[in-house]
Amino acid sequence: MSTTRTVAAGLLLTCVLFATPPKKPAPPWLRGMTLRQKIAQLVVPVVFGDNPSSRSADNKKYLRWVKDIGVGGLIVANRVNGNGLVVNAQPYEMVTFINRMQKAARVPLLMSADFERGASMRVAGTVRFPYPMAYTAAGDLEAARALGAATAREARAMGIHWVFAPVADVNNNPDNPIINIRSFGEDPDMVAKFVAAFTEGAHSDPANYVLTTAKHFPGHGDVTADSHLELPKLEAPADRIRGLELKPFESAIAAGVDTVMTAHMAVPALEPEEIPATVSSRILGGVLRDELKFKGLIVTDAMDMAGLTKMFTRGEAAVRAIEAGADMLLMPPDPEAAVEALVAAVRSGRISAKRIDVSVRRVLAAKQKVGLARKKLVEPEAVADALDNAEAALQALAVAEKAVTLLKDARQSLPLQPAARNCLIVMNGARLSTAGDRLIREFRRRSPETRVRWLDPSAVPAELDRIIAESADCAQVIAAGFIAVAANRGNVALPGDFPRFLAELVKGPAPVVLVSLGNPYLLRSFPDVAAYLTTYSTVEASETAAVRALFGEIPIRGKLPVSIPPLAKAGDGMERPAAPVGRGN
Repeated sequence: MSTTRTVAAGLLLTCVLFATPPKKPAPPWLRGMTLRQKIAQLVVPVVFGDNPSSRSADNKKYLRWVKDIGVGGLIVANRVNGNGLVVNAQPYEMVTFINRMQKAARVPLLMSADFERGASMRVAGTVRFPYPMAYTAAGDLEAARALGAATAREARAMGIHWVFAPVADVNNNPDNPIINIRSFGEDPDMVAKFVAAFTEGAHSDPANYVLTTAKHFPGHGDVTADSHLELPKLEAPADRIRGLELKPFESAIAAGVDTVMTAHMAVPALEPEEIPATVSSRILGGVLRDELKFKGLIVTDAMDMAGLTKMFTRGEAAVRAIEAGADMLLMPPDPEAAVEALVAAVRSGRISAKRIDVSVRRVLAAKQKVGLARKKLVEPEAVADALDNAEAALQALAVAEKAVTLLKDARQSLPLQPAARNCLIVMNGARLSTAGDRLIREFRRRSPETRVRWLDPSAVPAELDRIIAESADCAQVIAAGFIAVAANRGNVALPGDFPRFLAELVKGPAPVVLVSLGNPYLLRSFPDVAAYLTTYSTVEASETAAVRALFGEIPIRGKLPVSIPPLAKAGDGMERPAAPVGRGN
């Protein structure tokens, strides 16, 4: 080869290596979009998954959002009825509703939901998996992977493409009022492994691929305020945050998580101005995009939460979030006002049209990724097969049983003897809830003579005092407390007059075996109980598992994923074999 040809070949190779890579083809639907239509794609209002009549105000409102404004997606949440009871959507109603909205949409909708523990968090008739912390207590990564796969299968069968899970927060603060058992624990390395396992499971079946979300960035675990009520603050140095809070997010990104949700919390070490991370370009752009190299969608936490709304007007909050680097606005209180504010911000020059294009391309690419260019409607006849899954129900029970953790048994109270003069007191965490029904049935099946009291927070002091007096002649009292995390409550304590009631029971002559179905930190408030068992979850599988453990039918082997200062450290848990047949069961 001549020198001239060699030089020419070298120049050609150089051009090939350093040429600007070709742009990815524009997602479908983008061509011809107006500025207003592009901005609307960044908005995700809330719906309730029921199927309102075509004449209802709700239906007219939803159709305006979808058809006239052209929002990018919808999130299915729980409705609260007139009695204050949270009501889950019915699967077939939800499918009918979603199909109606998809038919009305010019651009297919990205449907989403908070399926942190499977679809049961929002939809009735689905497998009720335990809370995430139960999976780490059980030490079962494969179960977490199976949870991700089951969540994806259930979600896609009902027309949900995007789940706001896994929770990547490290719950290293016992006083955290809103994360608690939603977290996988306080060890960042352990949380990172389980976050990755859930993500991998949710992506394991291409036919049921669902977008996953690591939340709440940069980490909501070490705060003492609920961002639904006020602006929490993470008081930790930057090095600690990078070595602890960010680890699970790094793991999620490495595992291919599709989206990251922002937190409405101040983080002074990363953002000197006392503003929520949701509106901080230093946190979303500097840390998440530049440091962690996240390329996917950034979605805000709900824009109607007080951690944000107390500081900014609705329109200003929307503009600031997009300015900071968010791609989608979740649950703005007024979707149309959010769109109008962003249109005005672009027209005034505050936000560039190019900035909007970057986000809308990410949104439309996500819609392509879940197959919305090929198919946007759900097949109702396929729903039953997807939801009727005996194997998944057995997996839920297996995790619940492995998670049961015994932290104290000072009088060797366990296993319980069916013939003993036991008294069972169930403290339900909410009025009109059925929590505890399964536990009572299982208990009575094993010990029919047990005296049972079922209480809810409306129980008056006189009634509670009467039960305290009656318990004096019990051989022992088994007190079961249901304490789930709930937005806007501000704590994860026993409700009503239950704390005083339980404290008086513990002082009485009958030893108290305390079973916490939910918050494992309950032992801090009642350290003098004779025995303490925790399940990290309030679902029926955990009720069954608790009873089986109490009567020695299953081995107790769960390990505490958090510390309970000064009473227990992470990793603690007394092991007990199953009782021999004929004893304790």
